[in-house]
Amino acid sequence: MGAATAAMVTAVVGVLGTLAAPLVLTWATRRQRAQEVAAEDGRRLYEERRAAYTAMNRSARHFHTMLKDALHRLRDGVYAEADRAQVEEARRDYRDRYAEAQMIVPETVLRASRAVNKVLADVDAKTKRIDRGLARDGESAEQTLRDLKAAEPELTAMRRIMREDLGVSD
Repeated sequence: MGAATAAMVTAVVGVLGTLAAPLVLTWATRRQRAQEVAAEDGRRLYEERRAAYTAMNRSARHFHTMLKDALHRLRDGVYAEADRAQVEEARRDYRDRYAEAQMIVPETVLRASRAVNKVLADVDAKTKRIDRGLARDGESAEQTLRDLKAAEPELTAMRRIMREDLGVSD
């Protein structure tokens, strides 16, 4: 290769490099921006799940507590209208948090939350029947309190699954 050919090749490579530099820079910038957007989306989804888990866990435990208090008051004969209103408010809040979570949580968490929901809904229905004097055979405040006890391991399992999904380990 002669000096003229080497100079020609060098000039062509130089021109191509000059022309390609903005294209490579644009490609690299777009790729970096796409990675940043993906990372931000991941953080946002994580925060949405964490907020949904926190709200659902809190409302399920609150509803559980309100049902337990209601059953104790029913058993003791001191259940009042204010108590009914508190249980209803806790039920509505729990239902809303449960519905919101269903839209963004994975199936493993939904299965765990369904198990909790089944116990709480069953106890809520029994509590209302007992309060209205329409208890079925075997339904009493004492028995329903024992039934409500079944929600405790389900609540613990749901919380554990939520924590695992968020990457929290003990």
